[in-house]
Amino acid sequence: MRETAGRWGYREICTPEFEDLELFTVRSGEGIIQEMYVFEDKGGRKLALRPEITAPVLRMYVNEGHVLPKPIRWFYFADCFRYERPQKGRYRQFWQFGVELIGIDTPMAEAEPVMLGSDILKASGISFVTHVGHLGLMNTMLSGLLPEEKRKVRMCLDKKDLGTLGEYLDSLKKPDLAASLVDLIRCRDITDALEITGDLPEKEQIIEIFSILDNSGLEYTLNAGIARGLDYYTGLVFECFAENLGAENQVLGGGSYRLAHLFGGKDTPSSGFAIGFDRVMVARGDTSYIPEKVVRIVFTPEGRNWALETASFLRGRGIRTEMDLSSKSLGSQLSMAAKAADYALIVGERESRARMVMLKNLGSGVQQEMELEEAADEVIRSDPR
Repeated sequence: MRETAGRWGYREICTPEFEDLELFTVRSGEGIIQEMYVFEDKGGRKLALRPEITAPVLRMYVNEGHVLPKPIRWFYFADCFRYERPQKGRYRQFWQFGVELIGIDTPMAEAEPVMLGSDILKASGISFVTHVGHLGLMNTMLSGLLPEEKRKVRMCLDKKDLGTLGEYLDSLKKPDLAASLVDLIRCRDITDALEITGDLPEKEQIIEIFSILDNSGLEYTLNAGIARGLDYYTGLVFECFAENLGAENQVLGGGSYRLAHLFGGKDTPSSGFAIGFDRVMVARGDTSYIPEKVVRIVFTPEGRNWALETASFLRGRGIRTEMDLSSKSLGSQLSMAAKAADYALIVGERESRARMVMLKNLGSGVQQEMELEEAADEVIRSDPR
């Protein structure tokens, strides 16, 4: 898992085992205290063993990381604590592997964690399926309901209780909404889903995100009925399920969110996911190395699909590969690559048509058009591993 995250350009960070209690109640409310290990230290400060790691990472970003170049690619692997009834794959002390991509809001940035999460689970050796949705679809459908009514509908959707959902919406005299929601959650094509929901502000961005996922070769199922986390996530959401764990089979959950402002920072776009490591180990039935040389892929809109293929190929060869997520000009992308990478792989319309790449050594300035496999060999030869 660590090695795979490293190939995508993510760096490992670590946060304290305990944090100020307020860090977790500021977002989730006082009710979460019943699910946590809470204590006072000798100075009378209210502290908690961390129940999850996204909040500590965002606290770390606001305190220390906001001055770093964006986007920030971080991953972590650490233990967490929840005061709840233990069961198979669900423990009071459990391990979590997670990723946070902070500081950029583009379709590429929303899609990257989905592709990375799939790569990491593949590397772990389990069989799983990936469900992807977008909260813009559900929020548009529920826009005419009151907050309490929305919560009731989301609870029914989360439990997949369509009978209760229909009865509840009938009681609100909204039978057409019930029928439309059923059509939406059964839909397996994003174009059809957008036709059901009608016009929404994020339509073009949603189309672009799913186009990226399709062209990356990711195997997934559209699930517009993902309702968990509507108060937390803001856009794309995704979940992965192991195929041999029974009812408690979710091993990954994630999406796009904005939380930095809750911890005293500026409003910052972020996306990421968390993996239940214990469940992965149960699903399996049972020291890593991060390459030193970094390749940054820069590309034009016309070269994007070929750029996605080249990135997948290079990571498959064990090369640490980052995609530029900025959608800026090639010149701007190359300038940013020069600050963070050893090589730039340039993909434009001409390279895409010819199935070639332009490899630029950012140290010497030498660049040469070549076959993709030849470019991978060149980078590997230069890596001191």
